[in-house]
Amino acid sequence: MAHEKNHDYHILNPSIWPLAGAFGAFVMLAGAVFYMNDHTFPWVFLIGLVMVLYVMFAWWSEVVDESHVGDHTPVVVIGLRYGVIMFIMSEVMFFVAWFWSFFKHALYPMGPMSPIVDGVWPPAGIETFDPWHLPLINTLILLCSGCLATWAHHAIAHENDRDGLKKGLWGAVLLGILFTIFQAYEYSHAAFGFSGNIYGANFFMATGFHGFHVVIGTIFLAVCLVRAYKGHFTQERHVGFEAAAWYWHFVDVVWLFLFAAIYIWGQ
Repeated sequence: MAHEKNHDYHILNPSIWPLAGAFGAFVMLAGAVFYMNDHTFPWVFLIGLVMVLYVMFAWWSEVVDESHVGDHTPVVVIGLRYGVIMFIMSEVMFFVAWFWSFFKHALYPMGPMSPIVDGVWPPAGIETFDPWHLPLINTLILLCSGCLATWAHHAIAHENDRDGLKKGLWGAVLLGILFTIFQAYEYSHAAFGFSGNIYGANFFMATGFHGFHVVIGTIFLAVCLVRAYKGHFTQERHVGFEAAAWYWHFVDVVWLFLFAAIYIWGQ
C-alpha cells in the first residue's frame, strides 16, 4: 500500500535514452561536419543516425508500454497533447523561415549576394515547374491521404470501428508513399539545381524538408497501423494515433502553402 500511486501524474523512472539520444545526435553532427570538409564516405554520420533511430525506437516503445500499464492518466494525456502541439508549432516556425527567404528574394531580388539582375524573379534561365500538372496531382494525393487519416480517427474515436481505423490508415500510408515517389520523380526532372541560384536553393530546401516530413509522417502512420493490428488503440485511449493525425494534417497544410506560394505565385 505504501507504494500505491494516489495521484494522476506520471513520475518517470531514471532513463538512459535522453543521454543516448544526445550522444547519437552529436555523433551525427560531427560526422556531417567531417563529410562536408573532406568528402569521404559519411561513416561517422551513418553511425550517429543509427544510434538516434535506435533511441527513438526504444524510447517510444517504453512510452507505449507505459500507456499499457496505466501510467497515461487523463492528466498525463493532456500533457502529451500539449507537447505535440508545441512540437508542431516549432515545426511551423521552421517552415516560416523558408517561406520568409523565398518571399524576400522574390519581392526584393537585388542584393550583393544575389545573382539576380534587374529585379527578375525567377532568375533568368530558370524553367519552373508547371503547377497544374504533377504538383497539382501531388496536392490531391496528399489531401486525400489527410481525409483518410481523418476517417480513421473518426472510426476509432466516435464509432469504435477498428476495421475502419485499419482501412483509413492503409489508404493514408499508401498515398503518403505515392506522394514521395512522385516528388522524387519531379526532382529528377527539374530544369534547375540546388546550387548556383537562390531560386533553386529555396525551392529544394522548402519542398525537400516538406518531403522529409512526409516520410516521417508516413512512418508515424505506419507504426499506428501496426499498433492497430495489435489492438493497441481503443475509443477512449488513442493519443498516439491522435498525435500522428495532427502531424499529418500539419504536413497537408504546409504543402498547400508551398503549392500556392512556390509553385503558383512563384512561377
